[in-house]
Amino acid sequence: MTTGDMLESGGPGVETMGPEGGRRPTGGTTVECSGPLMKGQRWTSSRKREVVLRILRGEPLNVLSRELGVEIYRLEQWRDAALAGMDEGLKSRIGDPLQAELDSAMKRIGELTMETELLWARVRHPGPLAKRRSKK
Repeated sequence: MTTGDMLESGGPGVETMGPEGGRRPTGGTTVECSGPLMKGQRWTSSRKREVVLRILRGEPLNVLSRELGVEIYRLEQWRDAALAGMDEGLKSRIGDPLQAELDSAMKRIGELTMETELLWARVRHPGPLAKRRSKK
C-alpha cells in the first residue's frame, strides 16, 4: 500500500483526504498526528493542539521532533503560545463587579461631557429660535 493509498483510505493515524491533499469533507475522521505531514499538507491549529497536548503530557521534545519532522524550537514555540493563550483565558473574570462599575462610570462621564459640549456650543452660537437681546 503506497502513501497515497493510505492517505485516500484513511490509513492508521492519517486524516482522510483526497488525492490532492484538499480539505477534508464534513464528517471526516478526526485529526491524529502520528507522523510527518505529507506533501501539500499544513499544520492546522487542531494538529498543533494535539502535538502540544502530547508535549504537556510529558513526551520528550526530541522524540516528537523526529517523529513529526518538526524542529524542536518550533515545538517549543507552539507550547509557549498555547500556555500563553491558556494564561489569558484563565485571567479573565466573568462578571467582575469592579469592571462593571468602572464601565458604568466611564459611560456616564462620556454622556456628561457630550452634554456640556452641546450646551456650550448653544450658548456661543444661539440658533434662530433662541431669544436674542434687543438692540435698543
